Amino acid sequence: MTQQQNPADTGATPGAAKEHKVWFITGTSRGFGRVWTEAVLKRGDKVAATARKLESIADFNEKYGDQVLTLPLDVTQPEQVNAAVEQAYAHFGRLDIVLNNAGYSLVSTIEEASADDVRALYETNIFGPLAVIKAALPLLRKQGYGHILGTSSNLGHITFPVIGYYCSSKWAFEAIHESLAAEVAQFGIKVTIIEPGAYATEFGSQQSLKFAEGQELYADFKANFFKRLGTMERGDPEATPEALFAVVDAENPPLRFHLGSHNLPGVREAYSERLHEWEAWDAVSRAAQGEPVQH
Repeated sequence: MTQQQNPADTGATPGAAKEHKVWFITGTSRGFGRVWTEAVLKRGDKVAATARKLESIADFNEKYGDQVLTLPLDVTQPEQVNAAVEQAYAHFGRLDIVLNNAGYSLVSTIEEASADDVRALYETNIFGPLAVIKAALPLLRKQGYGHILGTSSNLGHITFPVIGYYCSSKWAFEAIHESLAAEVAQFGIKVTIIEPGAYATEFGSQQSLKFAEGQELYADFKANFFKRLGTMERGDPEATPEALFAVVDAENPPLRFHLGSHNLPGVREAYSERLHEWEAWDAVSRAAQGEPVQH
């Protein structure tokens, strides 16, 4: 599926909304979830804001009153997901934008993490968003429109060591949303994958990171990795809402949207290296095709 990639072709003005929209957002207690929820409410839209602990988002009620509906939600609990989506829809009468933002990173080499560690990561990063999407789709189809957004990462295209399992969850996240976009376009539903680079959010906090039990033989490698990671330039999360609004206000939003200035150079380099390697081995690959098999 191809979606419009050039914002100049959409007629959309960054930050300009035709009318107020109704959002359903997961993971609103910190990081991008909190920044975006606050910005959405400030621009006059309405939000069903969700978080594992309701008290962590109670201030939204105090500031924005009837504009916001705060709901407790653990995305790994499908029944709770269904109830939250249905309650939000009943409360506001519609859902224009469903934004899956909840997630965390697992710190581990590929050898170190247990199967349970990886399953838990996927329960939140993959099966949680899937539960939200499946709960929302019947309502969006009934409306005849809607926009599903998912917070991925530039690590949905490239990988780092030590957080390889997190990267893998984002590669899966990207594939799922690309297939979804092709499947639901017929119902008037749009899909956009938001791909942030490095930002100075709370994503690197203890609440957003989980550590697998380590092995001493990787200690120096991980220490050097985090030392390099600490030198990375990080963007200002408060600078991102206008870009998000440009995407949701566009008539033809992109399927994928890089958030930040560092993503495209890194992705371009990664794909250039992959193409070079595939082309170098192309003769061997072609020989493996064999003769056409007649059916």
